[in-house]
Amino acid sequence: MNLNKVIADAFLEIADGIQTGSFGKTKKVALTTLGSEHGEATLVEGAKLAKKLYPQLNIVLIGSANDSGLETIEVSSEDEMYKVMEEKLDSKEIGACVTMHYNFPIGVSTVGRVVTPAHGKEMFIATTTGTSSAQRVEAMVKNAVYGVIAAKASGIEKPTVGILNVDGARSVEKVLVELQAKGYDIAFGESQRSDGGRVLRGNDLLLGTVDVVVTDTLTGNILMKMFSSFTSGGQYEVSGYGYGPGVGEGYERNVLILSRASGAPVIANALKYAHEIANNDITEIAKAEFKKLNALKWMDLIPKPVEKKATQEEVVAQPDKVVVTGSISGIDIMELEDAVQLLWKNGIYAESGMGCTGPIVLVPEDRVSECQQILVKAGFAAGEGDIC
Repeated sequence: MNLNKVIADAFLEIADGIQTGSFGKTKKVALTTLGSEHGEATLVEGAKLAKKLYPQLNIVLIGSANDSGLETIEVSSEDEMYKVMEEKLDSKEIGACVTMHYNFPIGVSTVGRVVTPAHGKEMFIATTTGTSSAQRVEAMVKNAVYGVIAAKASGIEKPTVGILNVDGARSVEKVLVELQAKGYDIAFGESQRSDGGRVLRGNDLLLGTVDVVVTDTLTGNILMKMFSSFTSGGQYEVSGYGYGPGVGEGYERNVLILSRASGAPVIANALKYAHEIANNDITEIAKAEFKKLNALKWMDLIPKPVEKKATQEEVVAQPDKVVVTGSISGIDIMELEDAVQLLWKNGIYAESGMGCTGPIVLVPEDRVSECQQILVKAGFAAGEGDIC
């Protein structure tokens, strides 16, 4: 071992610590610089901005030669760029890499991070690219876990979780509540609307009501674009941290995604996000979470879709129509007509509808409580009345 080099490296680490306030060796984070809609110069600008704003970052560029002063691995094509990126990640020469396109395996999806406009609060959107599962409810339950993992790896010890009011939200809520009851340490946030609850509305997104918003990936992708570029007309993403790291059980490559429309501020923040998840060791955090979840047999809680055969469908006579001004929310849209049929079977006239919080069952005002008890007993997630 070269003693002089060891001593020199030690003094350099001390000097860096004095300058940045961060002592100890930090993992390198890389940025690929080919493929942006705004040109390679914008990516280099973002990397330079990251180094200025966050001096503790040890940044490596993978792309063309440049005059940034940052360490650069020169490549001549995007194919070569991704090959080098994977080699450096797998060899642990870099702790994470920010790039603009990557094919994740099924079961892995990315957790985005935005700055909400109402209070300037950071919020994680789980998830934004990739496919956690082909089954919607299973995918969103996994997304919730992925969001918690990303938030913990970014320094939030006990992130609060809310579920966006999209198809499947109530089923996802039911699974997560059951998981919590079985011992999984998940902290739920609450909607700021008057009726509260774990299911969030659009207002909650703007307010940043929770740390982690659970949604389906396509909706998450749209939200990322809206949060990132609503002030620029959509062509240049100016806010937030990008679409985030790919998370999934057994997945160990720390690849973070940017849009090809991302501007320098987002690129800089994405590198900070990469630095945090790499140096806080998101892989170990994920292993610990999945170990707890598998011990609880969490996948057994996911409702299995049941195919109904026409020959088995029971024909239920519709009761006499009455005025239905009472409402019951919380039932998944895919189960809405089944809930109506069940109430008909019990001799109560009901109709399906759509309220401010999503699908609702309309029932007689004086029989709301009775109808709710019937539905809950049958296994439906039937909540209180709908409030806009």
